[in-house]
Amino acid sequence: MEMLQNADFWIGLMKIVWINIILSGDNAVVIALAARSLPENQQRQAILFGSGAAVVLRIALTVVAAALLELSYLQIIGGILLLYIGAQLLSEDGDEEEGDVEKASLMVAIRTILIADLVMSLDNVIAVAAAAKGNTTLLMLGLAISIPMVVFGSAIMIKLMARFPIIVTFGACLIGWVGGETIASDVVLREFSEANPWLHYVAATAGALAVLAIGKYFQTKHASEEKSDESV
Repeated sequence: MEMLQNADFWIGLMKIVWINIILSGDNAVVIALAARSLPENQQRQAILFGSGAAVVLRIALTVVAAALLELSYLQIIGGILLLYIGAQLLSEDGDEEEGDVEKASLMVAIRTILIADLVMSLDNVIAVAAAAKGNTTLLMLGLAISIPMVVFGSAIMIKLMARFPIIVTFGACLIGWVGGETIASDVVLREFSEANPWLHYVAATAGALAVLAIGKYFQTKHASEEKSDESV
């Protein structure tokens, strides 16, 4: 109870909540993209399970994030994963499945959310940990408060994507942008990146364009295969 009467506690909590509001935008986009092709009832499940698991994952990452960021090639691998996820989400046709396939699709969506959040949160959690200043209770409370923010943001994004399909393309490109930035931030490229700040922008742009090109290619390929099947 003494902690709740401490002004520093509330200031720290507000910092963590605010940081999560700022940093959770791309996570909401990933969740919305991964869940948009599911039936409506499964969309809610994917958002809730994905958001909750992502926050728990962030709490666990806080302990080891700083050490992980010092491992060579880890962010390069993570960035490539994000590029793959972005292209995959963009290339999905959005057909609703039934039966066991529905369950598989739900698990695939949750898995996609977790993998993307794992990669995108490595450097983000350091900012949250700094605001918490070693207070585990404050850290967990602040992250728990962020769950409804991510859930609410994801639900809105799914509705917007259904109404304005172009947002799906922008969302996938955002994941590619973050993927490119992640690659450029790897330890093996740190010195070069510091000497050449333009690398982050070039890598981010290249990541977004790569996701767009690969995603559109597979969209076109899938459409052609459907037409061939219909004509047979």
